[in-house]
Amino acid sequence: MTRIALLGSTGSIGVSTLDVVRRRSDQFEVFALVAGRNAGLLAQQILEFKPKLVVTADEQTLDAVRESLPRSVWPQFGCGARARVEAATAPETDFVLSAIVGVAGLEATYEAARSGKRIGLANKEVLVASGELVIEASRKAGAELIPVDSEHNGAHQCLRAGRRGDVTRLILTASGGPFRNTPAGDFENITPEQALKHPTWKMGKRITIDSATLMNKGFEVIEACWLFDFIPSEVDVVVHPQSTVHAMIEFNDGSVIAQISATDMRMPIQYALTYPDRESAPVPRLDWTVGRQWEFHPPDLAKFPLLRMAYEAQAAGGSATCTLNAADEIAVEAFLREQIGFTGIASVVEDTLAAVPSRRPNSVQEVLAIDEESREVAREMVRKRAGKYLQNKSLAKAQ
Repeated sequence: MTRIALLGSTGSIGVSTLDVVRRRSDQFEVFALVAGRNAGLLAQQILEFKPKLVVTADEQTLDAVRESLPRSVWPQFGCGARARVEAATAPETDFVLSAIVGVAGLEATYEAARSGKRIGLANKEVLVASGELVIEASRKAGAELIPVDSEHNGAHQCLRAGRRGDVTRLILTASGGPFRNTPAGDFENITPEQALKHPTWKMGKRITIDSATLMNKGFEVIEACWLFDFIPSEVDVVVHPQSTVHAMIEFNDGSVIAQISATDMRMPIQYALTYPDRESAPVPRLDWTVGRQWEFHPPDLAKFPLLRMAYEAQAAGGSATCTLNAADEIAVEAFLREQIGFTGIASVVEDTLAAVPSRRPNSVQEVLAIDEESREVAREMVRKRAGKYLQNKSLAKAQ
């Protein structure tokens, strides 16, 4: 029986993970549920999966969960960063599924790596913000990182087809988001409602906006470099609107291996949980008797400059990718609050990268300090733009 600490249990990845566990209760047991502030859903998960430990973001959420449950089913409770670390590193934890959005999951995942745990990584920010530290800790402790993101999970599967030294290139696919065919001249008028309509995946708000700007694919390039020991120039991105081919690798003889599957996150989650075994997963199968067409196009870096910035930040090294992530999160929040326009996201990120000096952090605490510094600079960049943006928006409505 594999005992799981699920970091981010009430998010979309967490819910899908629990569905896999539900279907394979003879193999997996939930030891710890770590959630944010969704007390109602967390209480339901406690009743069904009966974890020994439950961690929330704050005391208020913890109190709400307690009040909604009979005392007879109360597990051990905790809240905050220290409790997340304890859940991830507990002796009872066999497998850590890291799915907390943002840097909130960084410390717990890093400490799990230092403890030599097997980790299913569904949180891009862990490696984007602190890739060198996490990978070094994993190597020293013998921890195993198995990617859950569909593209990296696909790459992980492809790389099983041959020797890593024979691989010359990794190709990650992108749906292109809702604006791949939208003229660049129309980008300033894009609304949050339009940007939140992803053509393929149902995801949280930030990752959906990141997919619309292709920043999400930039984060995946950074993550792939750390996971599979590539340099940025060895990782290509192609736009594949059908989102059926998730990743490809090219060998030195020109052969290409692709990973293809339906767009259902339960497949990569189960793959990570059962690796190196493969077992039947509750996902749709592709019907090869039906005609289909797959398209592949190069991304337009002029329309989507954040992808270019991600390549440049990874190549620069140091804390540039930490600043990239922090600035993007602040910029996306500002766009969703209609303080800046769609093109303002890239402008805020670019100006923040120019303003925050890159250095090499030696601890997670230093990473978090750089993250906070970058966020504050990004907030200032938003403030500089917000007044003019709102004024122009009001003028446009009046005309």
